[in-house]
Amino acid sequence: MVARIIPVDPFDLVIFGGTGDLARRKILPGLYRRLADGQMPPEARLIGAARSGGGDSEFRESVRKALEEFMPADALDQKVLEQFLEMISYVQIDAKGDKGWAKLRSKMREDVVNVFYFSVAPSLFEPIAERLKQHGVADDEARIVVEKPFGQDLETARALNASLALHFDETQIYRIDHYLGKETVQNLMAVRFGNMLFEPLWNSQYIDHIQITVAETVGVSGRGEYYDRIGAMRDMVQNHILQLLCLIAMEPPSRYSPDAVRDEKLKVIRALDPVEPDDIVRGQYGEGPGGPSYLDDVGDPRSRTESFIAMRLEVSNWRWAGTPFYLRTGKRLKARTSEIAIVFKDAPHSIFDVPRGRHSNVLSIRLQPNEGMQLGVTIKEPGPGGMRLIDVPLDMSFAEALGERASEIPDAYERLIMDVVRGNQTLFMRGDEVEAAWAWTDPVIAGWEARGHIPSPYDQGSSGPDDALMLLHRDGRRWREIRS
Repeated sequence: MVARIIPVDPFDLVIFGGTGDLARRKILPGLYRRLADGQMPPEARLIGAARSGGGDSEFRESVRKALEEFMPADALDQKVLEQFLEMISYVQIDAKGDKGWAKLRSKMREDVVNVFYFSVAPSLFEPIAERLKQHGVADDEARIVVEKPFGQDLETARALNASLALHFDETQIYRIDHYLGKETVQNLMAVRFGNMLFEPLWNSQYIDHIQITVAETVGVSGRGEYYDRIGAMRDMVQNHILQLLCLIAMEPPSRYSPDAVRDEKLKVIRALDPVEPDDIVRGQYGEGPGGPSYLDDVGDPRSRTESFIAMRLEVSNWRWAGTPFYLRTGKRLKARTSEIAIVFKDAPHSIFDVPRGRHSNVLSIRLQPNEGMQLGVTIKEPGPGGMRLIDVPLDMSFAEALGERASEIPDAYERLIMDVVRGNQTLFMRGDEVEAAWAWTDPVIAGWEARGHIPSPYDQGSSGPDDALMLLHRDGRRWREIRS
């Protein structure tokens, strides 16, 4: 059953980069759904801000087209749509100059929550933050939402944290990672800390290993120049995947509050061991039926940037000592999926005549597609013929469990924006957390750069380089199949 929707207080939300792709695909459709579901009050005001010309009517028409393009036709109600468009206005603004800021200031109300969403390039974060305060647009109660990438290494992340701290308190800064807004990710905490069944087993004594997979079928065509400066390690591991690892590995917080949760996540990052060279596999997809090779997509035949990475790492604390975590992510793989797999150890003694390792309990947490959880258990195969064991899933797919109401589950962006309005920072990264993640990531990248490592080629539509399979095979384990 879907929880009762609790409306938020009226607010003014300014979307810098309001004409950009993220705003059109995610932010604006998400806000429309929050209005349609009764969570966003009709008194809320949405203000697009960008450098392109035009006024309110032109921006509203572009929003209408975006909603028609990126939302199912049956999800748009014309009455709600017209109400939504009436809540919208636009300001042409110069992020690095003085044009438009006075007009923006005149639109802001003092008796409601003020939120400023930085849906722009990271190079504009600091000048926008500075001008928000310089022109009196944002007060000491305002909140800013900052998109990733939050720095490209520890040095740039520290510089960005310092620049934002000149104008806003840490309690006002919301560093958004949409993975943390997914329903299944939050259910991970509920499963761990809300059920006596799992928490006593959530340690190295009972868990054999953990796999985190984020696989994509798309390549980097269209953004090759940008991606080639970043790579899979910076693009996915340093933020999304490390955040998932933290939620799996963290100790129970004293209470479900922003700093209590983020304190425990920070401890996990600081407990990560350095990664040995033999525990890292990097790859680049070759030419195939899906399109050109990575090298062709980025336009550099000598590129050494990875489109795939897999690694083995450990968390050095009492709970997880000796338990390996296997991480992998890549482009042009065989299916689009994000999964966390908790693989439990075998029973200490089997009374059945079956090889060890044949039947393991696995808790699979699917983030996309088909969000849900599945627990594999071993039972007797029905029928005569003796004690034959088979593995069957205890399945909780949100789509199947909730039926038609599954469509009512908010998108990650919807939930996170509403959390900003409420002032709840639990699902947002804190500055020291970001810096700790980069402090662990930087030496890993520096190590393979110093070694002059060249990524291994892999076929499009595969599971990645063969070396990634050996990463687990040498430990007597195997990757779970990548499937949608």
